[in-house]
Amino acid sequence: MASSSPSFFFLLLLFTSSCTASTYMHLRFYNHERILGSGRNATVVYAVERRPSASGFGNLIVYDNLLRQGVEQDSPVVGRNRGIGVGTSLLEDSGLTVLQLVFTAGRYSGSSLAAQGPFPVAPLGTLFERAITGGTGRFRNARGYVLTREVRSTNSTLTGQMDAFITFR
Repeated sequence: MASSSPSFFFLLLLFTSSCTASTYMHLRFYNHERILGSGRNATVVYAVERRPSASGFGNLIVYDNLLRQGVEQDSPVVGRNRGIGVGTSLLEDSGLTVLQLVFTAGRYSGSSLAAQGPFPVAPLGTLFERAITGGTGRFRNARGYVLTREVRSTNSTLTGQMDAFITFR
């Protein structure tokens, strides 16, 4: 009979919710890319170029972009966005990226987030999402997603706002 009392169910609910509770975090930073064709300072290069578009089917690009606190070129560097992109669609200008967001400054220095997902070639301001698949250091056991929106473009640079929504279990 004691197991059907309201206090027992309250304690069971409290225990269950504490076992499944997760920590939530939101980070915003900006990816500063020196685009393909911008000379020897490019942070994105072809490893394999089968088609004229960066995301053309079969193309493989590698990149090592700066992550900054803000959109401005002189904003403090907080890390690097390192990864690969593969053109994976025969029908549209898009592909798949696998990336590591490596933090080199601030409270997350020495930690990283791993993510993967699409990279559509789309108009400035288009929002796209990648899955956070893990992390190291302060981001160990991380899951979540990264929303990216390209916010600034010149002939040689592309700047994207990245919002990481992270949970830990």
